[in-house]
Amino acid sequence: MLIKIKKPWELSENDVTSVGNYKTRRDFIKAAGIVTAAGMMAPYGALARTLTAAANPYDGRDIKEELTDKRAILGYNNYYEFGMDKSDPSDNAHSLITVPWSITVDGHCEKPGTYGVEDLIDFNALEERIYRMRCVEAWSMVIPWVGVSLSEIIKKLEPTSKAKYVYFETLEDEAQMPALLRGVIKWPYKEGLRMDEAMHPLTLMAVGIYGETLANQNGAPLRLVVPWKYGFKGVKSIVKISFWEDEPNTSWMRLAPHEYGFYANVNPEVSHPRWSQAKERRIGDFSRRPTLKFNGYGEEVASLYAGMDLRKNY
Repeated sequence: MLIKIKKPWELSENDVTSVGNYKTRRDFIKAAGIVTAAGMMAPYGALARTLTAAANPYDGRDIKEELTDKRAILGYNNYYEFGMDKSDPSDNAHSLITVPWSITVDGHCEKPGTYGVEDLIDFNALEERIYRMRCVEAWSMVIPWVGVSLSEIIKKLEPTSKAKYVYFETLEDEAQMPALLRGVIKWPYKEGLRMDEAMHPLTLMAVGIYGETLANQNGAPLRLVVPWKYGFKGVKSIVKISFWEDEPNTSWMRLAPHEYGFYANVNPEVSHPRWSQAKERRIGDFSRRPTLKFNGYGEEVASLYAGMDLRKNY
């Protein structure tokens, strides 16, 4: 069964739609094709309902938001392994084979090895979480993810005291990902988190979206979701998890360190060298809206960066 654990930051189903509009969704686990044990997704509502982010007022007023239409979430993506245009991933990612899938674990942990998705994800303890997603390109969405806290996976792997960072790696396979031949960045795609960021209860390992199996273009079969950071931190189609003592050098840092820092926290006060981050365009809206610091999750995560210069540590 899907276990719903209410947390202070959670934008719940009741916040975004009425009970009368709930739809029964298909069996998520059966649809995922990963395990055969039975389990039902909780009923999920219609695609775009109004919610109030009451915990994140801006200039003294409530911010009204809507779930981003499922068609936009599936059709508007950055996944350069499948092409540079926003529609390329949905057009081309059908070539990705997600079952079976293996994840290599190494570094400073007690349980290194090769794992299947079902070894790392407890499919009887899935949570549905509605998060804002803010891209560094200044567009945003509100997405209903399904997954488990990354901390639960990390606990299974038992990192040692030397593990200060968690490093993630995306699949690199030219047969399945033809756009790799373009060499946009140095493949494979790599991203990382400080250990306290990785263990934070907001940090999610997602296996589903909109109550259904995670689509290939959204990072199937499992991807990282860190809602207070720019979307490029959300590494997709993960094949490797490493525990490091030193801060890792991530893909965009290697490509353009003056533009993309390790932390990538959403901060409207720090402009990208080529554009302002003060406002964002919510996909589906015509007008732009003010960007929320830490993407609206500051009450929960600002303490992680106490004493840090967030302009220098961008």
